Amino acid sequence: MDTKKLTIALLVAIAVGAGGYGLYKFGMHRGMGMANAPQAATTQGTSVNQAQGRKVLYWHDPMVPGQKFDKPGKSPFMDMELVPVYADEAGDEGKISISPRVEQNLGVRTAEVTKNRLASSVEAVGNVAYNERDVAVVQARSNGYVERLFVRAALDPVKKGQPLAALYVPDWVAAQEEYLTVRQMRGPGTDELVEGARQRMRLAGMTDAQILSVESSGKVQARLTVSSPINGVVGELTVREGMTIASGAPMFRINGLGTVWVNAELPEAASAAVRPGARVEARTPALPGTLLQGKVSAILPEVEAATRTLKARVELANPGQRLVPGMFATVTFTPAASAETLTVPTEAVIQTGTRSVVMLEQGQGKFMPVDVQIGRESNGQTEILKGLDVGQKVVVSGQFLIDSEASLRGTTNRLSGPAPAGDAKPSSGPTTHRAHGKVENINKDEITFSHDPIPSMKWPAMTMGFKVPAGGVPKNLAVGDTVDFAFQQTKDGAFQITSISPAGPSMQGMSGMGDTRK
Repeated sequence: MDTKKLTIALLVAIAVGAGGYGLYKFGMHRGMGMANAPQAATTQGTSVNQAQGRKVLYWHDPMVPGQKFDKPGKSPFMDMELVPVYADEAGDEGKISISPRVEQNLGVRTAEVTKNRLASSVEAVGNVAYNERDVAVVQARSNGYVERLFVRAALDPVKKGQPLAALYVPDWVAAQEEYLTVRQMRGPGTDELVEGARQRMRLAGMTDAQILSVESSGKVQARLTVSSPINGVVGELTVREGMTIASGAPMFRINGLGTVWVNAELPEAASAAVRPGARVEARTPALPGTLLQGKVSAILPEVEAATRTLKARVELANPGQRLVPGMFATVTFTPAASAETLTVPTEAVIQTGTRSVVMLEQGQGKFMPVDVQIGRESNGQTEILKGLDVGQKVVVSGQFLIDSEASLRGTTNRLSGPAPAGDAKPSSGPTTHRAHGKVENINKDEITFSHDPIPSMKWPAMTMGFKVPAGGVPKNLAVGDTVDFAFQQTKDGAFQITSISPAGPSMQGMSGMGDTRK
């Protein structure tokens, strides 16, 4: 009998145990289901907020805006409630929606995309030089001696026809005496003899004017006065009084000053807009208030390696010979007006380093960043080659404040944009953020902190998990410790701890833990 009762008692105990285990498994299954709620959003429709009468597209965690949920609840990523995204706020993907009051507070101003002709001007600085095409060289036509110089120094100004030097030429004496003798002869064939004597004077280096002087005076002209062929200055003087000179030896180099060159340093990027023959205006500090007119004579085919500039040779008229070599001049190149093109105010274009972006107004308080391809810039207007259409409106003031408003709302399309595929990371690596918090849980893959606000991430105080450092969980780290820690965002979007240091008495034994940051 006792044996029977014992057997019945064991059977009852086994049944109760099995039932309890079944209830435990059922509770665990329901618990896991609740832990995983809310579920990821599907495309079956939207909910309606009964209190506000607004249609909810989905719920999301502002710190992980890419993940969408179809029900409200706790965020699976952080210790915070999911935030609803309404249909009248979200609009199309990538748009930023702000209220009229916020738009007014931000001081948003817009301008219309228009068509204009950009007659862009390019300024360059250069220095004045002689016009090397306006040069005359005076040489000795025969062997002789310099008896007298009328110009004694380089850079002396001279006029056309002004005497430069008096030469004694012995070779001319014999040719002239022969000519005068033959001319006095009478008889048949004397004309041929006279012409032959005249030709010998030409071969000796005499000009037709000098020969005519001999014929008209009937006297030997043994001395020659050399005159300046042009107006200008003596650029080079190679003779002195009493010198012997040979036939063909250079005596004077005369540089004209009727026109001068300005060798302007033209930026390499602007060289395509300047062509030979283009009209220019020039100003120089030496002649304040004077506007000089000229044209581009040539673009020299050589780039200065240090400054990345090309030389533009500009020819300027020089009335009064007031421009002299060595003066500085500012040259303004004005290319011909191009065809009409789309333009926006230059202040509307945001240069991010890799892209050019404008904030496009969509109407009803909605804005969207748009990539554009820009061209030339002139008078506060920038040419738009691609990305916009005429009549659209772009934001010219308050773009960055709109972008900041977008970041607070978790908008993923930021002005900076995603890094282009294949781009190398900067040498400084990912950004390191620092925080202060309390250890709530530790496992082999993750450490959970209840941390203070993190300004560098614009995070409020919350409880969330971080990947353990590369060296594993630090020794002597315990739940309840107060710590200062640093973390970085990995390529997969997770946040990994790089270092932990004690921030309270409970972690004094962790001083030898070391720094695991990379």
